Amino acid sequence: MKRIATLLFSAAILAMGQNEAAPPPGAAGQPKETKVYTVPAGTRIPLQIINSVSTKTAAVGDRVYLQTNFPIGAEGKILIPAGSYVSATVTSVKRAGKVKGKAELYIRFDSMTLPNGVTRDFRATVTALDGSNPGRIDKAEGKIEGDGAKGADAVKVGEAAAWGTMIGGVAGRSGTGAGIGAAAGAAAGLAGVLMSRGPDAILERGSTVE
Repeated sequence: MKRIATLLFSAAILAMGQNEAAPPPGAAGQPKETKVYTVPAGTRIPLQIINSVSTKTAAVGDRVYLQTNFPIGAEGKILIPAGSYVSATVTSVKRAGKVKGKAELYIRFDSMTLPNGVTRDFRATVTALDGSNPGRIDKAEGKIEGDGAKGADAVKVGEAAAWGTMIGGVAGRSGTGAGIGAAAGAAAGLAGVLMSRGPDAILERGSTVE
């Protein structure tokens, strides 16, 4: 009985020691619950382009690098500090056609690296370009389009026709000569238009996208 009592007593002391050694939840030495902050979907984030991209030279798989130039906050905290880096990838490139069709550029955002070195997946769509970038954004598809060339083409044909009229008038000294010159100039201008492509879609270095 004495031996059994001693063992029980020893077990009780051991149990008490274990209870005293275990700190309460949340005390020092215990992992604390991590607070998760979320940037709401639809938040607009201005990004400055570090390397320029153009449909003239870009290829699928090319990397695009950007940087935040304004802090983004939520829930009373700055979650994306200014100076965070964003990497993206060119996923589709289409040059403008010689007769019709605008240049098109698609980029996929991949990740964001905060100034403290933490990297997170980053999924977003380009929704706006600043004034220094030619072209427009198709917000439904996130497609960056080059400007149309119709206005510029009309100017080219008109200038060629005007020069043709001038040359024909001087050479022929008659309305007929001017008409022939205009027709020839317009034909030459049109041929030049058909041989040239429309404007490229460009993201200029140092410009901002949203």
